[in-house]
Amino acid sequence: MEYLYERVAYLRGLCEGLGISEETKEGRVLEEIVEILGEFADAIVELSDKQEELEEYTELIDEDLSDLEDDFYDESDEDDEDDDDMGYVEVTCPHCGEEIEIDEDLLYDEESDILCPCCDQVIINACDDEDFEEEEIEEE
Repeated sequence: MEYLYERVAYLRGLCEGLGISEETKEGRVLEEIVEILGEFADAIVELSDKQEELEEYTELIDEDLSDLEDDFYDESDEDDEDDDDMGYVEVTCPHCGEEIEIDEDLLYDEESDILCPCCDQVIINACDDEDFEEEEIEEE
């Protein structure tokens, strides 16, 4: 931001070098414009400094939050694998014979059919959920 101060100083030098007098109307206007530009330069430099401070502070907060997340919300890989296995049921497609894992929540959805991803045939009809539960109990 040092260049802003240099540019304002250059304008002041131009005004002095051209012999623009503050006694004329134009001279007073130009001098006032140069003064205002100097004040703008000060304000911009101050805002820039505060912005840098905020960025540093935000980065520190982000690092602290990341540490907290790691301490309180990070689970081991073994726990994730156990959770994944608990939500799925293995079913054999009666049409193509492919073994398919179906999300347990989908089994109890009474509004949608379950299709085989291999042959696109209906494995479980939305109306047949009760029949599937009986078959599943017999398999166990």
